[in-house]
Amino acid sequence: MTAGDVHPLRRRLRAALTAAGPAVGTFVKLATTDAVELAAAAGFGFVVVDLEHSALTERDAVDLVRHAAVCGLPALVRVPAVDAAAVNRLLEAGAAGIQLSMLTRTAQADALVAATRFAPAGRRSVSLANRAARFGALPLAGFLRAEQDDPPVLVGQIETARTDPLPELVAALDVCFVGSTDLAVDLGLPADPAVLRAAVDRVRAAARSAHVAFGGWAPARSAAADLGLGAADYLIVGSDLQMLAAGLRAAAGEEKQ
Repeated sequence: MTAGDVHPLRRRLRAALTAAGPAVGTFVKLATTDAVELAAAAGFGFVVVDLEHSALTERDAVDLVRHAAVCGLPALVRVPAVDAAAVNRLLEAGAAGIQLSMLTRTAQADALVAATRFAPAGRRSVSLANRAARFGALPLAGFLRAEQDDPPVLVGQIETARTDPLPELVAALDVCFVGSTDLAVDLGLPADPAVLRAAVDRVRAAARSAHVAFGGWAPARSAAADLGLGAADYLIVGSDLQMLAAGLRAAAGEEKQ
C-alpha cells in the first residue's frame, strides 16, 4: 500500500464485513494520535473518530485520520449531520468512510451518498491537491477509478423507532448500525428489555433484507450478545475515553485499599 492511499484500507474493511466474525473497532474521542496508535497495537480492525459526542475539532479529526492511515488502520469519522463540504475535507484527508448519526429519513441517506461520491453517482467536488489523491501523484482518471472501485464506507445509525421504512432507508449504505442507547431512550426509560431487543432485531432484519452489514456499539465485547449484537458484522467496542476512565477508576480504587 502506498503511503496516503486510503483505498486498500477501505477494501480491507469491506472484506472484513463479510468475513466470519465481526470487524471490531472503537470510538476515538481524545485529541491524541496515541489513542489511534494504541488501538492499532491492541488489534482493533478500525477506529471511528467521533465528531458527535466529543470535544474534537475538525482539525483534530484530520490529524487522527492521517495517523490512522500511517498505522495501517481504517478510520471512519462519525458526524451528527451531512455537511457536504466538511465531509469532503475529511475524505480528502484520508478518512475510510463516514458514519452518520440519527438516520431517520431516506433524504439523509441520499445526501450522504451524494456528499461522498463523485459524479455521476453523487455531487462531491473533486480535487487532487489532497492526501487521498496522493497530492496529485494519481492522475484524475486514476483517482476517479480508485474512488469508484473503493468508495468511502458508509454507516447509518438507526436510533429511533420513528424512521422511513428501514430496508429502503439503509439500502445505499455499507452498514446499518443500531444505536441502542438512543433507541432505548426513544422507547422510554427504563426500557423494557424485551421491547428494546425486539427493536434491535427489527434493525438487524432490515439490514439483512437490504443486503447490507449489521452493526452496533457495546461497552465491552462480552456485552454484545445481550444487546442483540451477537450476529453483528461491524462492532464498535467502547471508546478510548471510556477505557481510560475505567482504568483510572480501577487504579484509584486499588490505591485506596
